[in-house]
Amino acid sequence: MSDHKHKDEVTGVETTGHDWDGIRELNNPLPKWWLYTFYICIVWSFAYWVVMPAWPYLSGGAWTYTTGVIGYEQRNVVTNELAAIAEGRSETMLKIASMPLEEVASDPALMEVALGAGKAAFGDNCAPCHGSGAQGGKGFPNLNDDDWLWGGTLEDIRVTLTHGIRWDADGDTRQNIMMAYGRDGILTRAEISDVVEHVLSLSGRSEDTDAAARGASIFADQCVACHGAEGKGNRELGAPDLSDHIWLYGEDRASIVQTVSNGRSGVMPAWGGRLGEGTINALTLYVHSLGGGE
Repeated sequence: MSDHKHKDEVTGVETTGHDWDGIRELNNPLPKWWLYTFYICIVWSFAYWVVMPAWPYLSGGAWTYTTGVIGYEQRNVVTNELAAIAEGRSETMLKIASMPLEEVASDPALMEVALGAGKAAFGDNCAPCHGSGAQGGKGFPNLNDDDWLWGGTLEDIRVTLTHGIRWDADGDTRQNIMMAYGRDGILTRAEISDVVEHVLSLSGRSEDTDAAARGASIFADQCVACHGAEGKGNRELGAPDLSDHIWLYGEDRASIVQTVSNGRSGVMPAWGGRLGEGTINALTLYVHSLGGGE
């Protein structure tokens, strides 16, 4: 490396005198405007450290930070903004809670808030069982179709949400169970097989007409009180329609045998004691809007 000054023959720029294996470094200093900007930024940073929250430090064994001379905190700004939003939303939620559901549904502005609040409440409380898209699963009803065990009107859905099913929260909880005809010794295996064949015949899937005929007699004695003579169900009792192709616990023969033999008694929590009236109404409107509401 040499300190001898040299001017590059190609660019005409003086070199720094540094030489590495015949390669010389051009002396191209940064523009003054860039240097001045850099120095200003350094000065600005020191001023910022004094004025604004900046440096973390240990105090009493815990980490804290310098608050700056103006005491500004972005956290306080966000907290105040959220409080303002909550205050504005609370007024709207009070309207949703106090107005008849049909009136809320007819008001586009209120309905927009209700659907947003209902969707959020559904994701927090209902999605673990019914799925994020309310598609349901085995033992958990699909809320997108129009097949409702306890009714799909706004009032029906609100009552179900508020009081639950077989939850024993209060006297208005929806109650009914599917008896365990095999486990409790009410029917023999042969009788269960026959009544299942009859149930299959209600949706045109029976493969044994003689067994279905025998099962029809058993069905009339044991099942008609809830499911009706034609197996159409009874929403007052939460008894499903057995003549369609929507089955909560499976429509194959083995699943139906399991249902008849051991019964079914699915539980839904009563949300009335956990969620406010406004949230219950918003959730009702959201579920109703999914496509199957009546």
